[in-house]
Amino acid sequence: MRPAADWLTGHARFRPLAEAVCDVGAGRRWTYAALHDRALRWAGRLRAEGVGPGDRVAVLALNSAETFALLFACGRLGAVLLPLNWRLSPEELRWQLDDCGACLVLADAALAAVPLGRPALPLDAGPGAPPAALGELPGAPDDAPWVLMYTSGSTGKPKGALLTHRQLTANAVNTVLACDLRADSCTLTFTPLFHTGGLNCLSTPLLFRGGRVVLTPGLDAGQALALIGEESVTHLMGVPTIYQMLADHPAFDRTPMDRVVDALSGGAALALPLMERYHARGIPLRQGFGMTEVGPNCFSMPGDRALEKMRAGAHPTEGPPGSCVGLPMVHLEMRLVGADGADVADGEPGELWMRGDVVFGGYWGRPEATAACFADGGWFRTGDVLSRDHEGYFHVRGRIKEMYKSGGENVYPAEVEAVIAQHPAVALAVVVGVPDPRWGEVGRAFLELHPGHTLDAAGLRAFLDGRLARFKMPRHVDVTGPGGLPRTGSGKLDKPALARLPLPPSA
Repeated sequence: MRPAADWLTGHARFRPLAEAVCDVGAGRRWTYAALHDRALRWAGRLRAEGVGPGDRVAVLALNSAETFALLFACGRLGAVLLPLNWRLSPEELRWQLDDCGACLVLADAALAAVPLGRPALPLDAGPGAPPAALGELPGAPDDAPWVLMYTSGSTGKPKGALLTHRQLTANAVNTVLACDLRADSCTLTFTPLFHTGGLNCLSTPLLFRGGRVVLTPGLDAGQALALIGEESVTHLMGVPTIYQMLADHPAFDRTPMDRVVDALSGGAALALPLMERYHARGIPLRQGFGMTEVGPNCFSMPGDRALEKMRAGAHPTEGPPGSCVGLPMVHLEMRLVGADGADVADGEPGELWMRGDVVFGGYWGRPEATAACFADGGWFRTGDVLSRDHEGYFHVRGRIKEMYKSGGENVYPAEVEAVIAQHPAVALAVVVGVPDPRWGEVGRAFLELHPGHTLDAAGLRAFLDGRLARFKMPRHVDVTGPGGLPRTGSGKLDKPALARLPLPPSA
């Protein structure tokens, strides 16, 4: 497999005038030849600043083509790019820079004033250097880290995941196969590049394939819908919250989307009614599953079965409706393992273990944490609980740490959330376990309702009666309107924050 940093070199050689990136924020279109030249210029500038193999280079910026140029520049130098999450506090950003020992920081004009405790080079000004000669750049072996991404840190300090050249290339190959990416494919990237979803779900696979990335600084639903039509976007990726925002926009039903052949959703469970809304418009929205440490594209749902498998649940081996994430990617091995370390039978929940080139290179400076997440044989232990049905499709049941025991019975919140999401009033649902003097733990559901709808605890329990076992039904129900629940920087619902909320006095 070719080193990932060679992607631009090949495309610049064989199809130099093909468009690589449309940078909407900067108002500039980059051909592969231009982006390759920019990457070599940044490589020259970084080298002049003393950056060498293994050094960490941080960038604090809204989505910009310059970040892609820096990515490939670091790849050619053997350096590691750290895209900083600009939604974090300055103290949190400074901690990450100190933790990884970043030797250089670059910032765009919009974020240049963030106090990082060290000087930052201006990103918008460009490299200001001649292009480095390819033969003078050391490159990196496939197992060397290329990107450093810090996890959310929901418990304790965040950990820096080292994404290797091999991982990003293998993920790109898997994505090309699963999404049928072509040289004329185009994705709209509005999710931030400091998360693996924005950088690696479709953006880097499209650059690997020689396709086109339309890049916006952030999400504006109206702008995104306009660009889907104007730029002939073929592939979309977002979290369910984003798809809901697009669907709620007045322009959704009149936006031409005939070129969209695939729409991926990740980060949280996709509500069936939302999925059906897109399919009614001819957009094959489908649920995926992955993580920073593996993939991030690990499963793929065949488009012609997406709705069928999401509606399923009648067969004894199938999970609840809304839980299916599809079939394993090609270059990835998977196991579902029980508490005894043995593989579980079809239909039984087990921890997902994965192995292959798409697995990361460990956590920066955390050898104990790295060792703890690997089992013998190179298997990565995800901490996620899934089941496999009789057709080989995988269903998400929850996370080991999120599971709670009610009256001695195991309850997986993801299973409960998937059933609640079938209620027509519910836009989003989160379930956490809370202490209870009688049952040990019971469920607490947090609901965001669609505009104009109402639902109380009694109404929810009546809906769940016959759909869920009694011990799985949430004892406490908190209801809010659209956007009322806290979210993480990636747009996911913030379960740890919700779990920390005290129960109302009357509970």
